Amino acid sequence: MPYDYDPQNVFAKILRGEIPNDTVLETAHSLAFNDIGPQAPVHVLVIPKGAYVNWDHFVAAASAEEVGDFAKAIHGVVEAKGLEPGAGGQGYRLIMNAGEAGLQEVPHLHVHILSGRKLGRMLAD
Repeated sequence: MPYDYDPQNVFAKILRGEIPNDTVLETAHSLAFNDIGPQAPVHVLVIPKGAYVNWDHFVAAASAEEVGDFAKAIHGVVEAKGLEPGAGGQGYRLIMNAGEAGLQEVPHLHVHILSGRKLGRMLAD
């Protein structure tokens, strides 16, 4: 399945340095930064540096090194923010939206890491 990546999306512009960000963590293949419109006291976005539209595109086209780096970057943010429930943190939620039904707003793969308060149920009837 072809994926149309828009190189003018906001995350592509952040990666090119055209838009500043508040970096939390940067690795060889990933960038994590604080969300400019946080929905919780902790709201960090993690994006791959490659041009991937969503999770399906990423796992189909990214190298094993990129996929591993992305997973490690997510965990790195969780560790850096002290969110690990087994290590005394209060826990966190990961959200990854894909496509129209998933309400994906930016066509660049990204994961939201949310924490800092009780977040409530994910979906309401």
